[in-house]
Amino acid sequence: MTGLSVRRAGPADFAAVARLTVAAYEADGQLKNEHGYAAVLADVASRARDGEVLVAVDDATGELLGSVTLVLPGTRYAELSRAGEAEFRMLAVDPAAQGRGVGAALVETCVSRATALGCSAVVICVRDGFAASAQRLYRRRGFVRVPELDWAPVDGVHLLGLRLELTGA
Repeated sequence: MTGLSVRRAGPADFAAVARLTVAAYEADGQLKNEHGYAAVLADVASRARDGEVLVAVDDATGELLGSVTLVLPGTRYAELSRAGEAEFRMLAVDPAAQGRGVGAALVETCVSRATALGCSAVVICVRDGFAASAQRLYRRRGFVRVPELDWAPVDGVHLLGLRLELTGA
């Protein structure tokens, strides 16, 4: 998408990132019967302390279109990553901006950051049965399912582990 920039979020962005992330997860049906995950999604200040919160912004309007959090192993929000790997979490695109390349731009920025940090791979998890468009994006980008990374944080929530090997790391 032209006219789109990805940058690190600042404190002035946190409220908008929280609203957008919760709205995107609600629109996808991922917060039905969930207890407490919306609060985790909305706690952008904590994510920013423990990782890099990145935002996609429309260059013409300044409107925040999406966000993602990039983390390294051993940090608070890392779920799958091991030594030498990066992980991104909580990728969210404003429902009104979906289909405009926002998610792809955020994923590419995470891959570029992981490469710059010398990581050998990027790992992510996606909720089984949800986020079909995101799962298609990840497959197109080269992420492959790694069943041994699958896990369930709570009963009824099955997460699929995906991995992208980075070249030149």
